[in-house]
Amino acid sequence: QVQLVESGGGLVRAGGSLRLSCAASGRTVSDYAMGWFRRAPGQERAFVASISFSGASTLYADSVKGRFAISRDNTRNTVYLQMNSLKAEDTAVYYCAVSLFREVTRIDYKYWGQGTQVTVSS
Repeated sequence: QVQLVESGGGLVRAGGSLRLSCAASGRTVSDYAMGWFRRAPGQERAFVASISFSGASTLYADSVKGRFAISRDNTRNTVYLQMNSLKAEDTAVYYCAVSLFREVTRIDYKYWGQGTQVTVSS
C-alpha cells in the first residue's frame, strides 16, 4: 500500500504561483510514474501532468502547458507541481497519484491522495 499526502494548496490571486507537494509513504514510488489531477467544482477529475519514474519525461494537459511544471525527488519519495501564472479556471482540488507503469501516462493510476484545495481569485 502507498499513502499519499498533498500539501501546498491555498488561496492565491490570478497571476500568482503555488507549489504543491505530494509525499509518499508505505513503499518507495521511485519505480513508477506519478501524476497530478484536478477536480473543479461541478466537473469530473481531469489529468494535469505526469512524470516518468526517473523524472526524464513529463506530460502535460494543454490547459497548463507552459505554466505548470511537474518534478520529483526520488530520494524524498516526493512529487511536486509548480504552478505559475495561475488563472481562476485553475481553481480545483488537486490530487497526486501513483501509476501502474514507469513511463508518463494520463491513465492507469492506482494510488491516490486525498487532495489539496487551490483557489485562484480573479
